[in-house]
Amino acid sequence: MSPLLSPALSPALVIGVAALYLAALFAIAAFADRRAREGRSLIGNAWVYGLSLAVYCTAWTYFGSVGRAATTGVWFLPIYLGPTLVMLVAWVVVRKMIRIAQTYRITSIADFIASRYGKSPLVAAVVTLITVVGIVPYIALQLKAVSAGYTVLTATGAQTAAPSWWQDGTLLVALALALFTILFGTRHLDSAERHEGMVAAVAAESLVKLVAFLAVGAFVTYGLFGGFADVWARASALPGVKGLLTLSSAGNFAWAQWFSLTLLSGLSVLLLPRQFQMMVVECVDERHLKRAAWLFPAYLLAINIFVLPLALGGLVLLGKGADPETFVLTLPLAHGAGGLALIAYVGGLSAATGMLIVETIAVSTMVCNDLVMPALLRLKLIRADGGDLTRLLLNIRRAAILGVLLLGYLYFGVAGEAYALVSIGLISFAAVAQFAPALLGGMYWRGGTRLGALGGLLGGFAVWAYTLMLPSVAKSGWMDGAFLTHGPFGIAALAPERLFGLSGLDNLSHALFWSLFVNGVLYVGLSLWRAPSGREASQALLFVDVFARGRSAADPVFWRGRAHRADLEALARRLLGADTARQIFEDHARERGTGDVADLTADARLVDLVERRIAGVVGSASARVLVAAVADEEPLGAGDVMDILNEASQLRVYARALEEKSRSLEIASAELSAANAQLRTLDELKDDFMSSVTHELRTPLTAIRALSELMLDTPDMEGDQRQDFLRIIVGESERLGRLVNQVLDMAKIESGHAEWHSTDVDLRALVADAVKATAELARTKGAEIVLTAPASVPTVKADPDRLTQVMLNLISNAAKFVPAQGGRIDVRLSADAGGLEVQVEDNGPGVPPADRDTIFEKFRQGGDALNRPPGTGLGLPISRRIVDHFGGKIWLDQREGKGACFAFRLPLRSQGANAPTLTISAEAEETT
Repeated sequence: MSPLLSPALSPALVIGVAALYLAALFAIAAFADRRAREGRSLIGNAWVYGLSLAVYCTAWTYFGSVGRAATTGVWFLPIYLGPTLVMLVAWVVVRKMIRIAQTYRITSIADFIASRYGKSPLVAAVVTLITVVGIVPYIALQLKAVSAGYTVLTATGAQTAAPSWWQDGTLLVALALALFTILFGTRHLDSAERHEGMVAAVAAESLVKLVAFLAVGAFVTYGLFGGFADVWARASALPGVKGLLTLSSAGNFAWAQWFSLTLLSGLSVLLLPRQFQMMVVECVDERHLKRAAWLFPAYLLAINIFVLPLALGGLVLLGKGADPETFVLTLPLAHGAGGLALIAYVGGLSAATGMLIVETIAVSTMVCNDLVMPALLRLKLIRADGGDLTRLLLNIRRAAILGVLLLGYLYFGVAGEAYALVSIGLISFAAVAQFAPALLGGMYWRGGTRLGALGGLLGGFAVWAYTLMLPSVAKSGWMDGAFLTHGPFGIAALAPERLFGLSGLDNLSHALFWSLFVNGVLYVGLSLWRAPSGREASQALLFVDVFARGRSAADPVFWRGRAHRADLEALARRLLGADTARQIFEDHARERGTGDVADLTADARLVDLVERRIAGVVGSASARVLVAAVADEEPLGAGDVMDILNEASQLRVYARALEEKSRSLEIASAELSAANAQLRTLDELKDDFMSSVTHELRTPLTAIRALSELMLDTPDMEGDQRQDFLRIIVGESERLGRLVNQVLDMAKIESGHAEWHSTDVDLRALVADAVKATAELARTKGAEIVLTAPASVPTVKADPDRLTQVMLNLISNAAKFVPAQGGRIDVRLSADAGGLEVQVEDNGPGVPPADRDTIFEKFRQGGDALNRPPGTGLGLPISRRIVDHFGGKIWLDQREGKGACFAFRLPLRSQGANAPTLTISAEAEETT
């Protein structure tokens, strides 16, 4: 039988596959980091963000949920119902957490709570200690799952002699994960630089564990059984199984237990350090929360579809004597699917490693920033004005990662077998639930104080330790458990699991009730008892009103004192590095409108900027201490806070008014520029118009006057000569009349008072009439007019008089510029589906390139302007406005060396077909 089909797999095979999987995680993380350095982030994606939140599903979900379902039935559901309900309000609650963290460069949940309460180092230390104590059992849970899975796959559980430490697979896994976390979780100090590799690896792990779990569930449900109905039908025959799908097994307080579990899991998805890290700190864009709000619950639903079938199927096929927490592995292994069992183990390993990596990064950040750094500062082992601290801080975090994982391994070795996976996880959940009053209350209640937060945290943690953690220690055999029954010193009212006579609740609900009750009462009571300090009040305003503050130059900065720019710059260099520090100060100088960093004033805003940036490295509490060491800060009272708020409010009003005034000025300036441009254009048009009209009027008037004076001075002029002079005078008078009519037409059209009489126009007949009317003019020039047109064209809706004016203008203009010998004017009419087009082309000198773009816009003065013989200059503008009025277009189709070709196009009112063309000659009007 091949190894993959044997009941037990080779240890070398299991270890080899696990090593390959961890190597794949290394490769994914390295690839993501490389992409980040190239500016192509993998985690700047809502899908990756949503999948990274599935770090919530640990080995507890993978193995423990099946075990819990096999013993308590539907009672595994509240663990996933709570997070689902929380995501319904994620846009209100989680988005506010993200905005606060990004605005004030918060790096951990301890930093978040401490920053809210005046950046208190004591609050940060208390939160960190609670986290370490509460999370170590949960880390042990993951190591237990990995170890138990290895034992099941390799059948090594029967060994009596404990392996040497260097042969302990669980320890090797812990050390390998420590190495991975150090490599991809402690390379940067600035919170603005995301753990790109870690987040990408966690998102990939989420897919692996989901696919593996669904594969095992489908194999059992549809491979070993005939579907969900068959699983239920066969399980129903077992004694006591029907009760697993009801709440009756929990007794009279079933709904209280259901509520407790739902509340506990809902709080844990917000407050567990790993969830805070992925959901808040690693969030690239708060808008990604919109997709994660449904993607994460959908993931929870998918990974729980086969939990009950696996639990019931295991009871049917393996019996109640089998360990239900290993059903995911033993069911495929017992039925010859060793390969699937190995895949399932990789999925469980994925669930465990994802939690361990993120949790240890989050906890190491808290240990470094909120325990070690404040201690070093108090002991004066480091100074604010000393050397570069970046390597020291990184080494502290690396040591903390290794230390936390080894603590988890130690807890696993000592007490890991005393509790089921789910029980260990719930103990940790109840511990971090103690953060809820201080964190959630601080986000929405300005009255919360540092004293209230400390009292609530310490009181709630003490009750948790007494009612839940201490009994778990006693049940593990570390101490005498008699006090559990009789109470300490025989005082039954103080019995940890029946405190003050409250009985009937399960141990978890009992501990959760008393711990949160004491926590909440102390938080509210102590906050009301003593008013907040100025620092606490200022931080409360910044947190509660974060959506209204924190992003504008007019927002208040709650700092007063004296500082020197050089000292602040040196502090930034120590913690952020020289390049980052220089960039920060240069950017700030540009924002303040100073060209040089040396010109910056160390005002409150610069101090606040430096403090925020180094808070991303050492936490807000330690940043407060370090800044205070290089600056002379004045304590803030409640009155000072109100004064700063009033100043900021006035500044904000002034800034808003200034912004509105600036916007109004911009609009007015744009309108003024447009008006000036129009005026300049009108001035140019007016000058050209007046020059053209003056020139054209002067020419016929001068001729008429000269000829009239000549006739008066020569009374004896002969008859033929007198007749010639009279004809010239009449011609010039007619020319003058046409000019006056053109000027009047132009004025009417421009003013909008022209009269338009639209009717159906046969454009072919109109063009032919215009050609006949100008035939004599062309003949006097020695030119030929040739018309090319279809036999019939569709009619257009227009004013025939106006269109005739256009045609006469174009043909007359062309006749003026043809050469004295061999002149030719081609008039072409064509029709297509879109409209009718008329072209008037001459073989004259053409239009100079400089004038082509403005030929229809300006009133030319005559021949010198166009390098052509003089003309009125008004015909083309009039023609353009007439064609535009009827929805058409007129243009100059200039072809080098071929004269000028003016064309216009009118849209059709109805469709028609083209017919054979005909030609009309000006010299012979007959049709050929």
